[in-house]
Amino acid sequence: MMAFSLRNIVAFLPLFHASIVVATLPSCQTCGSPEPSPPAPEPEAFPPEPEVPEPYPPELAPYPEPDQSPEPSEAPIDDDGVFDVTNYGAVADGGTECSSAFSAAWHAACDYPWNSTIYIPEGTFLVGPISFRGPCYNDRSPNVEIRGTLFALSSLSSFKSSYWISFKNLQGLTLIGGPGYGKLDGQGAVEAWKEPSCEKSARCKKLITSIDFINVSHATISNITLSNSKGFHLGLHGSKNIKIYNVKIIAPEDSPNTDGIHVSNSSNISIFSSTIGVGDDCVSIGPGSKNVSVSNIRCGPGHGISVGSLGKYKNEKDVVGINVRNCTINGTENGIRMKTWPGDRPSNAYNMTFEDIVMVNVSNPIIIDQEYCPSHKCKSNEPSMVKLKDIFIKNINGTYSTKSAVIFLCSSEAPCENVQLVNINLNYLVPNSPRQGRLNIKGFLNGLQVINSRF
Repeated sequence: MMAFSLRNIVAFLPLFHASIVVATLPSCQTCGSPEPSPPAPEPEAFPPEPEVPEPYPPELAPYPEPDQSPEPSEAPIDDDGVFDVTNYGAVADGGTECSSAFSAAWHAACDYPWNSTIYIPEGTFLVGPISFRGPCYNDRSPNVEIRGTLFALSSLSSFKSSYWISFKNLQGLTLIGGPGYGKLDGQGAVEAWKEPSCEKSARCKKLITSIDFINVSHATISNITLSNSKGFHLGLHGSKNIKIYNVKIIAPEDSPNTDGIHVSNSSNISIFSSTIGVGDDCVSIGPGSKNVSVSNIRCGPGHGISVGSLGKYKNEKDVVGINVRNCTINGTENGIRMKTWPGDRPSNAYNMTFEDIVMVNVSNPIIIDQEYCPSHKCKSNEPSMVKLKDIFIKNINGTYSTKSAVIFLCSSEAPCENVQLVNINLNYLVPNSPRQGRLNIKGFLNGLQVINSRF
């Protein structure tokens, strides 16, 4: 346990539980100094693109190999390159299943030799699982404009793959909603969330992502609302140069595995100016993620903003260059979190910065959890082999509702390394409580600096 004043740090190592806790805190040269030591170099703006991991996690199919660009088809061409799904048989009555009509409109727009747009007008459309695949003519993706509301089929038996709507092998895609935000409702509450696997464990056996981007580059997603997904709301896999903004993602606090945005094996991703309140992580950044920026996000309810989980599968790629800033996290189970599974699957996560974040009644504002095992049924008792290093946490303010503001559960085999806490000002919501034991450390941590902080 540790006690803190404004600028002084006093370590009481004998107070740790000797049977389970080993903490190593090297002598601190800068504790109490007004200036932190220089941070590690920021990652290059365009790091090498991640490779698809081998083997790929079982819940996601391997990335399909791009086909040759198709020749223009004989499909009817709408005026000005706009392909309205109702001209291909879609009915906006909320009861007629429209995936065939959507697919026909996509193929026509994909084959069109000039700029094209799939247009979904106002109204309510019932849509089953559908894949919008490329490459399209001259490797130019149609845009997709949603003015109406899309509802997914409610039954899990209707979904043979792990997605509701997927975009694959495309370049230059724009997915945009109308002035009132195009809406996509996954109808997870009808059946998916009630599955026994969801109720008995922290991981549902069948997760259906509402929108999946697979091998997509130079794309933009904006002005849409995603709600009530059967699994993740928005997934990015093997993709690069993606911007996501002005997005609303909504699901009940107790909805299982309903992450807002999940990123894996993707690079140069920018997520900003959005509101996310779900039953799991607002944003989760998985293996192989490089140069990911998350800013101006309002998160809550949910499990906060997370790096991970990492170390669950073999041959995971490293995570590098994560920047989370200017966010508000309200009423969540965690604030900013790094989580890795126990076991012998090594990888690295480094150069991660979390700064200028407001916490409002958050249970665990700052947490490193290298014993992550949500089902409490992990087969391995081995320490995590994921190396977490060069972690910079700055300018974090607000309130929390648990006994520990900062929790570092680090690996005994791959110690956490070079962690800085600078200008942390977090207030415990229980009034008149002793300010003691607010830092909880277990495992090995090499190079901790706490500067100008109080929690």
